[in-house]
Amino acid sequence: MLEQYSIPVDYTRPRTKVTVVGCGRWGSFLAWYAAELGHNVTLCGRRGSISYEKLAMTRKNEYVTLPRSVALSDDFARAVGSANVVLVSVPSQSFRDVMAELSANCDLKKKYIVTCMKGIEITTGKRLSEVALEFGLEEWQIAVWVGPGHVQEFVVGNPNCMLIDGYDRTTVGRIVEWFKSPLIRFYYGTDIIGTEIGAATKNVMGIVAGGLDGMNLSSLKGALMARGSREVARLIDKLGGNPMSAYGLCHLGDYETTLFSKFSHNRTWGEEYVVGKKFKLLAEGVHTARAVALIADRLGVDMPITSAVNTMILEHVPPRTVMEQLFDRSLKDDLV
Repeated sequence: MLEQYSIPVDYTRPRTKVTVVGCGRWGSFLAWYAAELGHNVTLCGRRGSISYEKLAMTRKNEYVTLPRSVALSDDFARAVGSANVVLVSVPSQSFRDVMAELSANCDLKKKYIVTCMKGIEITTGKRLSEVALEFGLEEWQIAVWVGPGHVQEFVVGNPNCMLIDGYDRTTVGRIVEWFKSPLIRFYYGTDIIGTEIGAATKNVMGIVAGGLDGMNLSSLKGALMARGSREVARLIDKLGGNPMSAYGLCHLGDYETTLFSKFSHNRTWGEEYVVGKKFKLLAEGVHTARAVALIADRLGVDMPITSAVNTMILEHVPPRTVMEQLFDRSLKDDLV
């Protein structure tokens, strides 16, 4: 592991109590990052999980070394109960279960719940903020944290830009003030529908990018970026969001880290799938492709690239055959 970057101290920054739920790659980074900013931080994980037990024993994983100021806990009720801000970083398909556990054991009425993952619930087609609302939260309590950036880049001091969105502008502004730094420049989101859909679907495009790499067709990534963002914009528009969000930080702005980076899990997964390698963890984009296809079919939105991912993975159609099918589609105007 390279030497960790240290964020310059800002004594004017407002401090608060932060609990991070989930101690994988991004969750452990969020705990490190929040502590670097001077917040009172607890990192919460499940007893017995490999990620939590390793951090509890050594205070480090392959990505970060946690400062002593970060408390580690496997007691969700206690850890969340003492927090003002709860940053949730768990697999998207586990979010409902986590919210059920938190709402059953904690008083969430005055807390901010910030989702820090990118996905859509496959069983319902709901965005994660919609799932959170089912557990009695008010709109002002919910925010989403998305955008480009890899832990491996951040911890050595390579900055990036990210996005905070939500239902309430005051909440968005407050979260930004708590977590902005020279390492992460935040932008204010104004379209929570577009932000969540755009962030989730960029993982689908990451799988396609990896597939192109695996087939030695990386030169098609430019076309993927153009056509991928177009079909996502159509979906966002149909769902009532701003189609321009597809060209912002939540989606197109996250393409470099997802379609090209060696650290991109979705890109790597797609490449390994195409070349026939065994993969350890299923990529978020696999679940998202299935969820998005169901939504698109219901709304009548044409999403050929997303459909191609499902054809390849769920129907086991050879990747090159899927590529040929995409190229054989009827011709159309570029900006349609």
